[in-house]
Amino acid sequence: MTAPNESPRELSRRELVGSGVAAAGLLTLGPEFWEALARPAKRARSPYGRLRPPDANGLRLPEGFSSRVIARGGQPVSGTTYPWHIFPDGAATYSTSDGGWILVSNSELPTPVDLPIDIGSPGDGGASAIRFDADGEITDAYRILSDTSSNCAGGPTPWGTWLSCEEIDDGLVWECDPAGEKEAVAHPAMGVFKHEAACIDDRTGHAYLSEDEGEGGFYRFRPKRRKDLSEGVLEIAKVGERGAVEWIRVPDPSRAAGPLRDQVPGATRFARGEGIWFDSGTVYLATTSDSRIWAYETRRKRIRVLYDPAKIKNPPLTEVDNITVAKRSGDLYVCEDNGGEDPFDIAIITPQVPRPGDRRPKAPKVARFMKLTGPEHGNADTEAASEVAGVCFNPAGDRLYFSSQRAAGVGATYEVSGPFRGRP
Repeated sequence: MTAPNESPRELSRRELVGSGVAAAGLLTLGPEFWEALARPAKRARSPYGRLRPPDANGLRLPEGFSSRVIARGGQPVSGTTYPWHIFPDGAATYSTSDGGWILVSNSELPTPVDLPIDIGSPGDGGASAIRFDADGEITDAYRILSDTSSNCAGGPTPWGTWLSCEEIDDGLVWECDPAGEKEAVAHPAMGVFKHEAACIDDRTGHAYLSEDEGEGGFYRFRPKRRKDLSEGVLEIAKVGERGAVEWIRVPDPSRAAGPLRDQVPGATRFARGEGIWFDSGTVYLATTSDSRIWAYETRRKRIRVLYDPAKIKNPPLTEVDNITVAKRSGDLYVCEDNGGEDPFDIAIITPQVPRPGDRRPKAPKVARFMKLTGPEHGNADTEAASEVAGVCFNPAGDRLYFSSQRAAGVGATYEVSGPFRGRP
């Protein structure tokens, strides 16, 4: 427990129980599930039912769910004096020993600032954190990373740190302490490129990385020592017949020899790799330009398309971005990068795990979970066009966090509470 006069942010990293991804229910899915992944997801009704009219925050949620604003860009986080960063993006949560949790979030603020809109004093970019007590009340907010540029997504590690990724040509992966006690450390061995997101296979310790380029690569980093990302081998995927993946070493991760994806002839190009998440032996990868969700099975070294809107009439999900897997149900939650004229969505893709007696695997189902509406969130025709980012659950799996990155021109972070379902 924290002493009466001790700031919550001064908690030792040893008091962090673990990241949301490590604590999330690691559902063990058998080979039948992987046969089902060979069949792209189909549109279906949401298991949560129809969406209600917009609430006070412009969110259309299912019956029984409610939302609150956690923080707004440039304004002090509720109950604190810390101003929340501009343009919140990738996020994750971490359990603490007092029953609470910490939410970390990136800022996609470019440095130097060159924006099409006037946001006043933008402050710093990097990444920040909000601490909650066991009842979900905010007790503190603070910075965990400074002096970086366009920190887009990233990912939690099984050992309780946050990987913050810079989305610039000379971008690095920064490993951060969610408690804010230790300084962030850059890991150039993980490659110098336009990073988007990262995830860690908790079985092997390998890191997987996406690249936000129109013809970007899909990377794997094999650290020399577990839990130490300072040294290792960086590889890029080459996809062959039937989705078989060959991992080829990148000769020069420093980029001195040119863009990393161009250093390996035949490396497979992905259409703007963005969100990435590891769960139960699977790396899920979102590619925004073709709106696909991919599933890479780490043991079998095969990749398949899980969701392809080109194969669905009136697809409920386009321009896919940040993703996460729900602890309770195994559902994959997917954010939209740009909703155009249609409101922004967060959708769910549900793995249809075969039941005894089923003759063939069922295709996964995709449905809308919620919508962001109203002028605060903008649209594709405005300078303040927003996007949905940073989707993640608290460690207990009963609160969902996400950000509207440019809500009201500066961004806002939200919490959704309600009867999130368990495994069907």
